[in-house]
Order: sequence, then C-alpha cells, then structure tokens
Amino acid sequence: MKFKVEEKIMPPKEMIVGDPEAKVLIVEYGDYESAETAKIHSVVLQLLETYKGKIKYNFRHFPLTRIHQRSFKAAEAAIAAGQEGKFWEMHNILLHHQRNLGTISLKGYARDAGVTHKHFLDDLMNSKFGWYVRDDQMQAVDAGVTNVPAIFINGQRFERKPTLQNLSAAIVQALKSTKKVSQRA
Repeated sequence: MKFKVEEKIMPPKEMIVGDPEAKVLIVEYGDYESAETAKIHSVVLQLLETYKGKIKYNFRHFPLTRIHQRSFKAAEAAIAAGQEGKFWEMHNILLHHQRNLGTISLKGYARDAGVTHKHFLDDLMNSKFGWYVRDDQMQAVDAGVTNVPAIFINGQRFERKPTLQNLSAAIVQALKSTKKVSQRA
C-alpha cells in the first residue's frame, strides 16, 4: 500500500533574503501591481548591498485587490516559485513586469525565473497557494496595514517616507539597539 506523501509548503514568512543570522529584519508588505512597491524595490536592493551581513529582508503579500485585480494571482505565483527556491527571482520579474500579470504571462515569468514544476499553471489555476496570500493579508491587517508598501523593522512599523536615507537611518538605529541588547545578555 502506497501513501501519498504530503508536501510541505514553504510560507512567505520563511522566504528571507540576506544574512539569516542578521540582527535586523525588514518586513515589507507589498502588492505586485503597486507602483510604490516597485519604486521601493530598488531601495531595498541597495539596502541589502549596503548592509550585507547586517540585515535580512522578507517580502509579504498585501494585494490591493479592489484596484489591482491581478496582484493576488501574482502573489500566488511568487509563492509557487518559492517552493523551488525561486521566490526572489520571480519577485524581481513580477515587479519589473507589473503591468502585465495575466496568468499566461505568469507562467512565462516562472519559466524565466527557473521554475521547472510542470504543474505550476494548474496550481495557479486551482489557487493552491491562495491561503498563504490570505494569511499574509490577515497578518498585515492585524498589524494595522491599510496600504502598501508597509515596512516594519524588527517588528516596529516604519512611519517615515521609505527613502534610502530614511531607511538607512532606521537600520543604523536598529543595529545600535540590538548591540545594546546583546551586551546586556
């Protein structure tokens, strides 16, 4: 008798880039059709380079489905790609092509990102990863998020304009705070 092995799905909260041991975690809630989410993407890439080894970054999904009808499926596609370790490749492609996020385009982007799973399109059509997007949305709402991008640094909501300068200042402050905590321990 054969038993079907249940595959473990990696949720978005576990898809982190940067040094896993870093003391500073930046969490961004975003929407793949949002121009503001796309703008901040280049800032995040600069921060990851500037603070290499000191920060880690996690992108969570908060599709604004009332105004962006394709953002939810795009989020599902990113999570699906993440199951093959291709979340960040897909994430970058989606933000680059945010005006063209139809299902057929998503399949092409997945191929471009290096996704090889032959059931990618079926999984997308059947909303296999929809509950993971909903989970991100519910956690965002619980944290008071109403719009994107919404940024949290070590669990604290970042309220200023998310520019390179403002975020750098907040990261430096967070790094100082974590040093004080670790010195007391």
